[in-house]
Amino acid sequence: MAIAKQYLKTKPVVKVTFTVPAEEAKKVAVVGDFNNWNPKGNILKKLKNGTFKGTFDLPKENSYEFRYLVDGAYVNEPEADRYQWNDFAGTENAVLEL
Repeated sequence: MAIAKQYLKTKPVVKVTFTVPAEEAKKVAVVGDFNNWNPKGNILKKLKNGTFKGTFDLPKENSYEFRYLVDGAYVNEPEADRYQWNDFAGTENAVLEL
């Protein structure tokens, strides 16, 4: 798994690319507080090599809790900037710092 951040000089957003290797998965989405934890419209595209990938424009100078939804199961990003405990879910969420 990986996260790539591209800071834009002309806009107050960061292009964030999420990459999830999941050859056996049918559907992978990224959900977080930047999209109200809603997988609709946030599905990553499956590439021929079995990796799922998607790029999102997120406002900079913010931090966002997120997780991947892989065939209905929540998975954390091992390369997250940090982790935050979530009482509602009873587990840690990955955090993206922009």
